[in-house]
Amino acid sequence: MTSLLTKTQALELRRVCPELSGALAHFFETECTDPKFHPHPFTRSEAERICAYGGADIYVVAVAQDAVLAYGMLRGWDEGYEIPSLGITVAERARGTGVARLLMQYLHANAKLRGAPSIRLKVYPDNSKAIALYLTLGYEFGDAIENGQMVGVYTFDDK
Repeated sequence: MTSLLTKTQALELRRVCPELSGALAHFFETECTDPKFHPHPFTRSEAERICAYGGADIYVVAVAQDAVLAYGMLRGWDEGYEIPSLGITVAERARGTGVARLLMQYLHANAKLRGAPSIRLKVYPDNSKAIALYLTLGYEFGDAIENGQMVGVYTFDDK
């Protein structure tokens, strides 16, 4: 695998902001080509809108060398839901590095700190790599299917 960082660089997890709109737009236009991940349009104008966003939902990126390697979100709070929906996507060159797990753990921490009792996500049944990750993180899948996707729930254990 080609190194994604130099010896003097570090991976950053950052909430999106206007200064990241160009990098996020580039990520949307070049990396978000999987039709199985479709929470919103992946256009430059959508990247600019998200980077200027100031509501309760959370949009974050993993950045290395000024390039977005992964994008994630917790949505639903703006619409009044107590339980947010999580979505992530990772650049192909960063898959298998642990970035997806790190980004999800970061989103989990944000949800827990905000008092969410759980998190939900949807995944297509044939996305075995994502399902395997979600299971190792503690997601449980029932029989519910929404728009052809399995529904997973992560419940915070306050024992």
